[in-house]
Formats: sequence, C-alpha cells, structure tokens
Amino acid sequence: MEKTWEENQLISIREHAYLYLKKLILEGEYQAGDRLVERELAAKLNISRTPIREALFRLESQGFVKTVPRKGVVITNISEDEVLEVFTILSSLEVLAVKLAAQRMDRETQKELDQKIQELMELDEQAEENFNSEHIHMNQLINKASKSPKLYEILSGLIDFIHMAANMGYETPGRRKDSLKEHIDIMKALRDRESEIAEYLMRIHIENSKKAYIAYMDRIKKKFNSQKV
Repeated sequence: MEKTWEENQLISIREHAYLYLKKLILEGEYQAGDRLVERELAAKLNISRTPIREALFRLESQGFVKTVPRKGVVITNISEDEVLEVFTILSSLEVLAVKLAAQRMDRETQKELDQKIQELMELDEQAEENFNSEHIHMNQLINKASKSPKLYEILSGLIDFIHMAANMGYETPGRRKDSLKEHIDIMKALRDRESEIAEYLMRIHIENSKKAYIAYMDRIKKKFNSQKV
C-alpha cells in the first residue's frame, strides 16, 4: 500500500521520509550494499524527490548510507565489531542511567512507569510482536528518569544502533518475549527505588541482548558459508 503525504506539509514530509527510510534500514528491509534510488523511493511514497534527497543526506551523515561513485546511494555495512562495541558502552551508560533514575525517582515518574508497566503486561498477553514499536519508548522513559540531560543525550545518540541490534536479536526464538519481561522487571525495580536490583537487571538485560545478537550473526554466517559450498 502506497504512502500518501500532502506536499504542503513539507516539514512533516521531510521528517516522515527520514523516519520511514531509517525504520526500513533498522528493521532489515534493506541490506548492506542495497541501492536507494531517489526516483523509486519518491514514487513509492508518492512525494517529490526533494524530501527523499534530504532524508538520504541525513542518513549519510549518521553513517547508515554512503554515496558510491557510479552506483549512487547504498546501505552501509555496519560491522559486528561496531555493534558489540555499542553493547560494551551500554553496559556502563545504561547501568548508570538506572542507578540515577532509582536515586532521583519522584512520584510523577513512578506514575509513568506504572502506566508503561501495565501497557506492557497487556501487550504481553495480546501480541508480543508489537513490542518492536515499544522498545525505543521504554528506553527513552528509563533514560529520561535519570534526570541527567547529558547522559540522556549520549544514549539517544546510540538509540538507532540499539534498535537495530535488538531487532536482529529478536530473530532468536523466545528473545522478544524474554526482553519484554526484562524491561518490565527493570521498570518495577526503578519504580520501587531498588537501585542495586535495577542495576543488576540492566546488566543481565544487556548481556542477554548481546548474546541474542551474536546468535543471530552466527546463524547468518553459517547460512552464508553453506551457500558457498
């Protein structure tokens, strides 16, 4: 089904085009080396080429795509080592975020966490696949609760890598459901100001996410090697 956006909402169109393309990249709809052709994307989204061009410039500045001579814009290959490095960074920064969040917890944030916990518990009962769209929101809520603008800014800069690695890890059977439970447990600990428990649970969550990502990459490598034989 084609996307239809009004041309007179140009600022919104630019943002929608950018978010739409980034979502396709992060969720694996496009693979490393795939070409992104302005004309085709504009036709697919039923908009002019200008917002597509601006979205591609923005994605290139963030390292998701690159311009290759005589080929055009292609998806960048983000290496496994780069993603594993992000997990190493997260093991420090996200643990710090939950520690600060538990220490600085207030009633308003507790209410937000209670509401999100209830939503996620209902989501678990209905359709865990919808967890994909909730993942970023949960991380933002937890990081925002730290009440550290600079830490929040740093973690927000990593959110796309987190999303991409998480989506790959969800291909590991049962990982999506386990990750949902892990987030709920972390938020419960934060709500109750249980700093040490929240820190421990976050470390476990990051390690489990890393293992799921590695398992996914191992399966991809085995599939690739079997095709070469």
